[in-house]
Amino acid sequence: MSERCEGVVEYFNRKEGYGFIVPFEQNDRLYVRRADIEGPTKTLSEGQHVSFTVELGQGRCEARTVRP
Repeated sequence: MSERCEGVVEYFNRKEGYGFIVPFEQNDRLYVRRADIEGPTKTLSEGQHVSFTVELGQGRCEARTVRP
């Protein structure tokens, strides 16, 4: 199991169900999909603090098991 990280939501498109998270103390953005958000709302807001795991997705690192 991957170690949990923390970061902030940079952007999230509620209609399309995807966005980007920036881990604290890093500049690289991580892609996030609605399906990887835990909880009943399955959405995020810009500036929201979240925790997540990082996994290699389709040729890039992605945020998974995202907890608002």
